[in-house]
Amino acid sequence: MTTRTSDADDQGAFDLEERHALRRVAGLSTELEDVTEVEYRALRLERVVLVGVWTDGSLVSAEASLRELSRLAETAGSLVLDGLIQRRGRIDAATYIGSGKAAELAETVIAVGADTVICDGELTPSQLRRLEGVVKVKVIDRTALILDIFAQHARSREGKAQVELAQLQYMLPRLRGWGESLSRQAGGRVAGGGGIGTRGPGETKLETDRRRLRARISRLQRDISEMSVGRKVQKGRRQRREVPSVVIAGYTNAGKSSLLNALTGAGVLVEDALFATLDPAVRRAITPSGREFTLTDTVGFVRHLPHQLVEAFRSTLEEAAEADLILHVVDGADEDPAAQIVAVREVLAEIGAEKVPELIVVNKIDAADDVQLQGLRARERDSLAVSARAGTGLDELWAALESRLPRSEVEVKLVIPYSRGDLVARAHSAGEVLTLSHVEGGTLLEARVPAGLAAQLRAAAGATGHVLADHG
Repeated sequence: MTTRTSDADDQGAFDLEERHALRRVAGLSTELEDVTEVEYRALRLERVVLVGVWTDGSLVSAEASLRELSRLAETAGSLVLDGLIQRRGRIDAATYIGSGKAAELAETVIAVGADTVICDGELTPSQLRRLEGVVKVKVIDRTALILDIFAQHARSREGKAQVELAQLQYMLPRLRGWGESLSRQAGGRVAGGGGIGTRGPGETKLETDRRRLRARISRLQRDISEMSVGRKVQKGRRQRREVPSVVIAGYTNAGKSSLLNALTGAGVLVEDALFATLDPAVRRAITPSGREFTLTDTVGFVRHLPHQLVEAFRSTLEEAAEADLILHVVDGADEDPAAQIVAVREVLAEIGAEKVPELIVVNKIDAADDVQLQGLRARERDSLAVSARAGTGLDELWAALESRLPRSEVEVKLVIPYSRGDLVARAHSAGEVLTLSHVEGGTLLEARVPAGLAAQLRAAAGATGHVLADHG
């Protein structure tokens, strides 16, 4: 069905026909000749219909959001049969899309043989229940879908605990009792003479489930806090050595892991899939001039990233908030990379990383549209364009990293005994060597180094009286 827009929509008033129409979004059905092509996902393949509500913004952005939902559904192992968008002034409080459109959606579900409806938004418990009552199949929302993908991809003990915590926090307000007849606690003598059949446990089962969930949530929070201790210890060691920290952040599937591999040869998992990386990978890197720093790969972000996930992964996401530099990787081949940048910056702001220096790295330029790429570079003037897969632009990226890494504060000029060659090596890795020559009695070193290393250099040189200059 061809979508139409009204030119006279200056004041935001919607054309009646468009406002009440369910629009089919083209190109959303999964094109598989054989369902067995995705059986490797090791879960039951669900047949789904997607539905979204367009309340603001442009139709292009609304359709892009539904296409992203389609990719999320396919990542979770589903077969997408159809995708529909309804234009409304606001979300329907009862059924998300309104009772009339819900009935039309039910007809579509029957016509295509779907067993699940996925909504492009986070629905309230009552919206989920009422919409399921109309369409007669399972209904899930965008948040539940993303949580399911995270649950499939979590590998480490900490990652699994973080995902389970997010799932339980999402599930807690959505627990259901045993029907409307048990919606109130009765027990004992029922007021109003309800009589036999009205006395009973009421919400006892529901409350028991809630207590169990709350207890499990508390346990997971303690476990995650304990598991983060090891990472904090490692981070403390790096800080004592005053090694700069660089974090790779960006939209999911933008090529962050590919960039990490290209810069460090880390060999971490690279997959053309959403949320392929959930566990942060920290690797040691050295610039061409010999400066040492750490490079951390983080979980990818997405539009409307569930707040439960942000909270659950806060202990690992805080790596970005405490970094010296964020490499913000953008998928240059995406149809709307600017929207990716906005979504990522929203999450960075949520975790307190908005003030960390940022370097935009537009990746996948070998597959990007030249006109769109030029527009993005004009918008983000201080950005770099690279292809992690082809190796294009990496020299410029290394130069930018070199210039943006924090400079050591202490400048020394001294003679280090030949017996302390280890300190000279550390000056190369942890600082910036300005000049170096060999003289009688040792190595003449002029360098900018961390304060801790400067003290060790002074001690080694001072033992033989060869401190020539020191500017702290």
